[in-house]
This record gives sequence, structure tokens and C-alpha cells, in this order.
Amino acid sequence: MTSGSKTRRVIGPFNRVEGDLEVKIDIDGDRVADAWVTSPLYRGFEHMLVGKDPRDALVYAPRICGICSVSQSVAAATALRRAQGIRMAPNGELVTSLVLACENIADHLTHFYLFFMPDFAREVYARRPWFADTERRFKAVSGSAAQQFLPARAQFLHLMGMLAGKWPHSLALQPGGTTRAVEAGEKPRLLSLLFGLRTFLETQLFGAPLEDIVAMSTAPEISRYADTATNADFRHFLMLADDLKLEQIGRAANRFMSYGAYEMEGQHQFQPGVWRNGVQALDSDAIREDISHSWLNGGDTPLHPSTGVTQPSPDSENGYTWCKAPRLGGKVVEVGALARQLVDGQPLIQNLVMESGGNVRNRVVARLIEVARLLPLMEQWVKDVQAGEPFCFEAAVPESGSGAGMVEAARGSLGHWLDIRNGRIHNYQIVAPTTWNFSPRDADEQPGALEQALVGAPVMKGETDPVSVQHIVRSFDPCMVCTVH
Repeated sequence: MTSGSKTRRVIGPFNRVEGDLEVKIDIDGDRVADAWVTSPLYRGFEHMLVGKDPRDALVYAPRICGICSVSQSVAAATALRRAQGIRMAPNGELVTSLVLACENIADHLTHFYLFFMPDFAREVYARRPWFADTERRFKAVSGSAAQQFLPARAQFLHLMGMLAGKWPHSLALQPGGTTRAVEAGEKPRLLSLLFGLRTFLETQLFGAPLEDIVAMSTAPEISRYADTATNADFRHFLMLADDLKLEQIGRAANRFMSYGAYEMEGQHQFQPGVWRNGVQALDSDAIREDISHSWLNGGDTPLHPSTGVTQPSPDSENGYTWCKAPRLGGKVVEVGALARQLVDGQPLIQNLVMESGGNVRNRVVARLIEVARLLPLMEQWVKDVQAGEPFCFEAAVPESGSGAGMVEAARGSLGHWLDIRNGRIHNYQIVAPTTWNFSPRDADEQPGALEQALVGAPVMKGETDPVSVQHIVRSFDPCMVCTVH
């Protein structure tokens, strides 16, 4: 459709995206002038849970998603634990963090190798000097990278079998800890699985020890790494990112949020907070969900998730998506690995964001830096497990109470809010990471993070499906089935 000098296009469905997604863009000349993001699938898990035994959330919530089910399990267990007023066994905290980190690392690497990098093997880049190598390495299905990565990923996920019984949808994660005790003799096997992934990361992905990757703190250092590393997939990405100037596309509001990740003994390994030209404390009471442009009913006033309403209304006059518009203090925030590492003070990520903001390149770099930081932590957590000590504390479900489970999934901040009355779930509300990033406009007409990020994306002559839009969308690693759960 054409309006004046602008051309409107609807892009979707997207391949290599978990779930259903449509993006409507207005193109003015050779740039995207405006964008609207639609989540077209409504699922209704929040309705399924009403009236159930609160412990049923541990069964239902992980089924929201098959690739980040552990994150949903941890959030549900945390919400119930808060309502019960108990603490987790120290061993349970270690094992829960190990299982969550295992899923998050697997998701980051799957995104890089299977979802994101194949886009650079498209024919549109055939004349680039790096194209032939990229096609051989990263082309979907036939690329050599996937053939090396998938066996490494499968071996790494054996950790899930040892600690969680299965993946996805384990019931081992409970409010008071984990049901699977680790014996002293099993720790060497766990360390062996981690060593196998470390070997893949250091030989194939980074071409350098993880500790050297984490030690980089400035943009010039990462440029020197890219100039000297050989046969490393991270280096390959940095090379083509520099050629395509990926640091210049995909910038949103430059306001970032993290709930804090891997909590043990009341402290987070990656700290919670909000970043806007510096780190500030997070006030989770300031979260509100706006539904002015959603296919939902629930009143005109944005509500905190603890009292939120999810009532489908497919004929809502101003709606264009099933996704709500969560805001923090009325402002749009971006969540994800970039936000997590930025808020935690990781020097390289802070340097890159101060230099060029949130963008396609920086989101990918942050994921891979997080992988390099997480694996050594997992090695230490295995060593810290105390065989013979409790792994789970038990407690009764209260007749009434409430709790929030606020955790960090691979894609960002995930929150479950639980309200119990008469021993049953009275209300259950979920705000997923992609709900934050792919939200619609709110009552003040503020576009969501992706909608902002798409503005200014370049459109090459003759393109009907702009590759820059694909890069920007995938840089957020969306999980659409979680978005409207």
C-alpha cells in the first residue's frame, strides 16, 4: 500500500523465530519511517491457572515455551516460594542456577548459530568479500558451524538430564530447591560436561580462553581481537558487523532493565537495576501494563501485574496485537543480555553502549560475552555443591498469600505474579521478556522497543523483505509464544 511518498508493507511470518510475528512498516525513500509490531497468537495460560492448586503452576507455566521452560519454572517456583515465605536450600540455589544457566547458554548459542548468523548467507550479500566464507560456515542446514555446534549443544544439555531429569518441562525445580540431590561422585561428570562446552567455545566460537574474552573492556580491544583471532566465529561476526555497520541500526530508547540473575543467599550474580546513562535502582512497583493498543479488555488505567487483568477482546477498537505494553515508570525499557550485562557493569558492554547505544551488534556481543562469563561461574557452582546436605526445603501452601517470581531468562526480564485465595490461584499474571521488547504503543503513543528500533532501518533498492529489518528483529532473539503466553 502507498500513501503519499510512503509505502506500507507487512512482513511476516518470520522464519527462525519461535512463534508467530508480523511487522508492519512504513517506508519513506530508502528508510523505515515507522513500525507496528503484532503478536497474532493468543494462548491463555493465565486463564488456565485460575482456580487451580498453586502448585499446578509448576506444571502449567513451563509449558508456555519449549525453549525457555526452565526460566518459566524458576519464575513460577520463586513466586510460590515468596507466597509461602520460605527460603531455598543452599544446594537448591546452586543447582537451580546451574540448570537455568545451562538453558540460557544453550539459547544464546542456538540464537547465534541457527537463528541469527544464517541471515548473512543470503544472496543479497553475495558481492561482499566475506560472503563465500559465511555461506560455507553459516548457511542454514548445510553450514559447517551448525554441524559442529549441534553435537556440542546436545552434549552440554546432558547436564539437564543429570540435574533436572529432563528438558524441557522438568518438575525438579521447586519453591524450596530441587528434588534431585547431587552425589559427590557425580561432580566430576558435571565438570566434564562443562569442560566439553568450554573446549567448543575456546576453539570454535572465540578462538581464545574464556577469561581473555571476558577481560576485554573497550572497543579498541575488541577490534584488536578481531584483527588477530583466526578461525573464530565471534571474530567472523565482528568482521561482517563492522563491514555492514550493524552498530548503526536497531537503536531503541537506550533505557535498559534487569531483574537480577542467579540469586543465592539473597545476592544476585548479575545485579538488578535500570540503566539510563548510568545504573539506578530498580523499583518493580513502578511496573504497569498498558492495554490501550492491545486486543484486550481491562479498563483504561494501566495496572501493576500483581492486580493485572488479561481479558481477550479481539474487536478492541485501537488494538493491533495480543501483546500488552509493559512500562517502567511510564517509560519504555529494553531487556535481554545487553541490559543484564550493562546493569551489572560489564566493562566492555558499558563501553560499547556509551559509544553507540543499544543496537544489533551490541546485542549479539552481549550474549556472547555473557556466555563467556557464565561458564566459569557454572564450573564454580558445581564445585560449591555440598553432597549430603539438603537440596530442598518443604512448606505448606498458604490459604491466602501472594508472591512475585522475577528472574532473568535468556531473552531478558521474566516476571510471574501469583495471588492465592482460599487455597487456590485467584490471579496469575506473567510479563515475559519479549512482551517488554515487542510491546505495542501505549496510551501516550510511545512505541515499544522494537518499534523504535526499526525506525531508520535501511531498505535496499528492490527489497520487499528488507534484510535490515530481519537483523533488527532477530537481534532481540524474540520468543513469541512467551510474549502473550
